[in-house]
Amino acid sequence: MRIVITGGFGFLGREITDTLLRSRTLGGAPIDRLVLTDRFVPAEAPQAADPLVEVVRGDLVECLDEVFAEPVDVLIHLAAAVSAECEADFDLGMSANLDTTRALLEAARAQSASGGPTPRLVFSSSVAVYGSDPVLPLPPVVSESTLPTPRSSYGIQKLVCEQLVADYTRRGFIDGRVARLMTVSVRPGKPNAAASGFLSGIVREPLAGLPAICPVRPDLRVALASPRRTVEGILRIAEAERGSGEGRLDGGLPVNLPALTVTVAEMLATLRRVAGDAAADLVTVAPDPDIEAVVGSWPSVFDNTRAAALGLGPDPSFESVVRDYLADHPEAVLVKA
Repeated sequence: MRIVITGGFGFLGREITDTLLRSRTLGGAPIDRLVLTDRFVPAEAPQAADPLVEVVRGDLVECLDEVFAEPVDVLIHLAAAVSAECEADFDLGMSANLDTTRALLEAARAQSASGGPTPRLVFSSSVAVYGSDPVLPLPPVVSESTLPTPRSSYGIQKLVCEQLVADYTRRGFIDGRVARLMTVSVRPGKPNAAASGFLSGIVREPLAGLPAICPVRPDLRVALASPRRTVEGILRIAEAERGSGEGRLDGGLPVNLPALTVTVAEMLATLRRVAGDAAADLVTVAPDPDIEAVVGSWPSVFDNTRAAALGLGPDPSFESVVRDYLADHPEAVLVKA
């Protein structure tokens, strides 16, 4: 089995790669090659040293011939420009998210049309496909049957790509699956340009002894998933067989990954309870209307039925999310917790 991960050296790409390298299988089948594509490859990338791994460096559109030089069995498409970037630079979002995904789909289509295997393509979408339209507000609980009405360029781009994946699948060009990701918290490493990045920063930075800004009102409710649960969800969708019944992927609808619903105030209270006043007092609430407009347009309560049928569930509590972060990244924690 040859698996390709786009954005392979991004945060989720590395996490998924590490999980696959530990098992060296997907869905019980052995992995023969794991291809990681990315524009930026860190100088120190332990994943690249594994004999199972092949690295393709460069702009994805320009590297597609190399990616598809040998048959691709599974393709996990993570590469994307993030939400705040897309609001600041419309052309960047259209190019990185829409045009690149279309080119990738065409390359996958060409493989199956030439008699090669039909690629199983997992597209990482986002909760940002939902939004509250003035004439069609979101219901109290959102499910895959809720009409997506995005309120950001990023959300629009993700939704368009979802529909392309659905049509390429309907036509038999690919076996496409869409995983709609919740906001992932707590992400390790440096802040990124996502509008929701503060939902990691208000925990990650204080635990490292650094100040952090909370740009939304504390009573805002958000839908979160830990890195562990997010990786589990993406890989479960990637390996699931088609069909009805427990553990199978039924129909063509996307899967909303399970959401833990919390308020920002509850997140900050958890930080204080777990790490103490020294860490919690490093957070300053300074609302930013632009960020709150984007993040506040996303739903916070989800019906997890479709994910549950695949054996997936939400994190039990935000405290468990923080403690997972402490266990997984002790090197990044300077405040005694």
